[in-house]
Amino acid sequence: MALKKEKVSMGKKGFFYKFLDFIETVGNKLPHPVTLFAIFCLAIMVISHLCALAGVSVEFTMIDRKTLETSTQNIKAVSLLTTEGIRFMFTSAVSNFTGFHPLGTVLVAMLGVGVAEGTGFISALLKKIVVNTPRKLVTAMVVFLGIMSNIASDAGYVVLVPLGAIIFLSFKRHPIAGLAAAFAGVSGGFSANLLIGTIDPLLGGITTEAAKLIDSTYSVTPMANYYFMFVSTFLITIVGTLVTEKIVEPRLGAYEGSSDVDVHDISKEESRGLMFAGISTLVFIGIIMLMLLPANSILRDPKTQELFGHSPFVSSIVFIIMLFFLIPGIAYGIAAGTVKSDKDVVKAMSSAMSTMGGYLVLSFVAAQFIKYFSYTNLGIILASKGASFLDAIGFKGLPLIVSFIIVAGFINLFIGSASAKWAIMAPVFVPMLMKLGFSPEFTQVAYRIGDSTTNIISPLMSYFAVIVAFANKYDEEAGIGTLISTMLPYSLCFLLGWTILLIVWFLTGAPIGLDSYIFL
Repeated sequence: MALKKEKVSMGKKGFFYKFLDFIETVGNKLPHPVTLFAIFCLAIMVISHLCALAGVSVEFTMIDRKTLETSTQNIKAVSLLTTEGIRFMFTSAVSNFTGFHPLGTVLVAMLGVGVAEGTGFISALLKKIVVNTPRKLVTAMVVFLGIMSNIASDAGYVVLVPLGAIIFLSFKRHPIAGLAAAFAGVSGGFSANLLIGTIDPLLGGITTEAAKLIDSTYSVTPMANYYFMFVSTFLITIVGTLVTEKIVEPRLGAYEGSSDVDVHDISKEESRGLMFAGISTLVFIGIIMLMLLPANSILRDPKTQELFGHSPFVSSIVFIIMLFFLIPGIAYGIAAGTVKSDKDVVKAMSSAMSTMGGYLVLSFVAAQFIKYFSYTNLGIILASKGASFLDAIGFKGLPLIVSFIIVAGFINLFIGSASAKWAIMAPVFVPMLMKLGFSPEFTQVAYRIGDSTTNIISPLMSYFAVIVAFANKYDEEAGIGTLISTMLPYSLCFLLGWTILLIVWFLTGAPIGLDSYIFL
């Protein structure tokens, strides 16, 4: 059912709220997101053809993300309205959809989450959380967990973002505010964490190869940005909490829908179910640790013995997340009496899948748009032109670093992959800033700030369509305009707060990571 929000009257709003309302109104007056992505596809066809006719191209040095080999490439705009382009659109339509990365991630994870929800496990767990968690800490907890979820790759998008909405709803707060807080942590705080994640060795490898264009012996480790990212975790948690409670929730107003979570102390059956779920979770974690920690264990990379990077552990993280919800969900159901047979488990899975129809339709069209954008090379051309522009304007010192962050954030609106953008930008900026005395590690930090802060307002970010679908559960009128207007305050405040932190770090000269400094 569409649940509505009671807006604050325009007379009581300041300019910024009115500006956000304008973005939402204009954005939501656009066609349905499915239709909008179809229009984007048509626009890419026309623009790519015009660029190809005009001979738009760019020559740049790029680092291969897998082999880390450096090569000079001349990339031309490719038209979708040629014989080859039309053939591509027809022959790749199915593979574009089935190969759409968020599709498998969402559906597989939802199998486990569906069982945990259908058996009552999540509901009982939320009751326990509501009873034992101070209300004033809820927002910070959601944002912080969002940031930390990055260690599990993309799992935060499909697990924590909808869970954030449910948590807020259980506290009688606006669920879209909870969704926004979780999304801000997962995606806006992508480069902050207390632990080393999968992106750290990937970016470090690209930065190393870019630095070798100046110094063939230079090496950037996965720990190169750790100190800065560690502190950033608390910064993003604080800023995300303040934005949620001081800007987003007041703007959304009172929520008129009813909560599906009956907030009272849990029953004896629910308590027994949670105990069994907890035991099963500990056993499951123990089994995973046995497959992960010992040397030559099953989930380590068989060649390098690494836990992250391209290890089996990273490749199987979505399946692990599914089991993480499925196993305690079943254990809870058996102990609490909500699961009588295997049919109840299958019914819960089927129920979860039945709610994903709208998302599947949206994913089909969004997948075509993202593939078209990649095929035409428009994103690569835009990224390279932006890098060349910044190289040519002649800024130095802090103005250059701040400009670099802004350009990285702008380019991020058009190329979602952090490593893909860095593979294009690193060979330009790492050597350029090394010549000015800045370390490659510091350049990488600046890039990561820009890359993270605009994730949450980019329709080209692969999970953007997923979040719109989640928002529709609580407001069927919610569209791209709703999500962008809700997330824009986070994006601006994260960009400002993170940049200030970088400037303070710059002025103090403190190390930014293990044996990594601002200057060479």
